Parts: sequence; C-alpha cells; structure tokens
Amino acid sequence: MLRRTFLQSVAAAGALAVMPMGIRSSFAAQAGAVSVKDLPALEGDLTLYLGRGEGGLYEKVLEAIRQRNPKLNLQIRRGATAALANTIVAESQAGVRRADLFWAVDTGSIGMITDAGLAQPLPDDLSEQLKPGFRYPRWSPVTGRIRTLPYNTQRLTAEQVPDDIMALADSDLSIGWAPAYASFQSFLTAMRILEGEKATLSWLKGVSRHAKSYAGELGVVMAVERGEVDVGFANHYYTLRLKAGKPDANVDLAYTKSDAGCLVNASGILALSEGDLPVNFMRYLLSAEVQAYLSSEAYEIPLVNGVKAPQGLPDLASLTPPDLDLRKLADLRPTLNLMREAGVL
Repeated sequence: MLRRTFLQSVAAAGALAVMPMGIRSSFAAQAGAVSVKDLPALEGDLTLYLGRGEGGLYEKVLEAIRQRNPKLNLQIRRGATAALANTIVAESQAGVRRADLFWAVDTGSIGMITDAGLAQPLPDDLSEQLKPGFRYPRWSPVTGRIRTLPYNTQRLTAEQVPDDIMALADSDLSIGWAPAYASFQSFLTAMRILEGEKATLSWLKGVSRHAKSYAGELGVVMAVERGEVDVGFANHYYTLRLKAGKPDANVDLAYTKSDAGCLVNASGILALSEGDLPVNFMRYLLSAEVQAYLSSEAYEIPLVNGVKAPQGLPDLASLTPPDLDLRKLADLRPTLNLMREAGVL
C-alpha cells in the first residue's frame, strides 16, 4: 500500500512518466524543492550503502527512483548505519571503495565519514535549496527529526511539562526512556557537548531514579499514551504516527527550549565517488516529490525549502533547537562511558 501510494502520488505530478526528462542548464536558480520532472536522467552503475530506517519507506523511495530511471543500475547494501560507516572506513583503509553513496539515518555516522576525509565536495546549488542551518559542503541532510517530550494528556497539561531538559532530573514526573536506543544516545551526546560531562552524568543519575526503560522510543510513546508514565523522551514522529492511527490517543508533544531536549537530528547522504551521477542521485532525494512523501508517510521533517512539514508538528522556525554541528554526534564513546557510570546501560 505504501509503495502504491508513493508511486501514484508521484505519477500524479508527472514524475514517473516514462519520457525524456527536461534537464535544466543550471540548478543554481532553484531556491526550493525541484520536481523530479526537472532533474537529469540517471544512467550508469551506482552502489548505495543504506542504513536501515523508517520501516522500509526509504526502500519505496529507491524503487520509485529506479522506475523513473530504467538505465540506472542501482545496487544497495543494507545494514545498521553505524556498522556501514565502520565498513566504509575499513574499506578505505584497505584501499577499496565499494560504495558510491552512503545514506545514513543519523548524523553521527555521517560525521565519522566526513572526519575521515572520505566524502566528496558537493556543488553549492545542492545545499542552497536546504533550510538555513542544514547546509554542509560535503554531505546533505535529507529529512529531520526533532527530540520531543511526549506527555499523557489525561495526567498533564503542556504547561506542566518543563521546557528545560535539565529540570526533568529533579522533577516528580514519572518518565519513560530507551537508553539503549541510538536516537536517545545521540540526544545524550548533544547534552554532553552542550552541558558538559559532569552535568550530563548528574542528569542521568537523577532521571534514572524515576524512569522506566523501554526497548525503543515507539514503546516509550505507547507507554505514555497508556498512562504507565507521565512523560517520555522520543523523536517526534513516533507520537505523530501513533496519533495518525488513533486520533483520540491520550498523548501530545511538548518541547524544550534551546537545549538537547529539542535537538533536530537528520538523516543524510554523502557521495564517496566523484562525478555527476552520485550528486544527481542526491538531487532526487531532495526533490519535491520525495520530500513530500517522507513528510506525509514517515512524518519526517522536510529540510528543503517549500515543502510542508508533517501534520501535527509546529513549524520548525517556531522551535528553538540548540546551535550544534550535527557531525559532532559521531563522538559517542564518552557518552556510553557516562551511561555505564550512571548504571543505565
């Protein structure tokens, strides 16, 4: 159903019609999302390393791109994002390059590759269509996700949820969290960078006294909705997906201000090989059709200008995420050490 929905929605815009595509002489004039109708045809061999993500929806996007470009031979290697990043570095050290592109579900893995000097530079026009704050010279964000505090609406009002993430350590609220989950660890890494190791360790110890652990953040949101806990830590889309299937769910979203609690992380893609083909493939992921699909179906935040955010989420401009280079989230080891010291791993 999801695949058919995407293909039909793109076809309705004329995007998947099998016909010669208009190739614009320059992309530089584009200020926002470009339709796939206006992108160059993809021809040749490409190998993409794909971090697992979003319940197979990324796979639907790739299948649509294949259908649009019958002369593209796209090979995909799938795996956990961090494991694939380690593989890319190991292959480079062995003098081998098997991947042309790396699509990661978190920026920590992107940082590992860019820090190793393996990412190719990107043309300016590729980043110019992205929202301010998400423009990088050697990788491109695809979609975003914001850290939120889902809360039970029968037990709390939005005003009763602290807008300072550090205050939750000393609150009387019962809390749901998923310490072993990668998104939580990225959030905690941001806290460590912004607040320091001592404050982060103290926060972990404080929250652990009134927190209940879950295997993943969907489980956190479901526990909040059931009333097992008052509030939780989770990426925004888990709550939006739950409410899409259960409009009367007893859960809503609260946001902190200018701290790690409202970190905007991103999935991202980078080119490992030179040439136009990898870069032009990246353009498809930033197209109006793909961005709109990931917003409406995955509830991810489109990071290209002119594409609507998922329903139920405030405009990104109204939120106050911290000013942080997302690549720094690659430095995960000190975070894991703090979590072990606090006894939460």
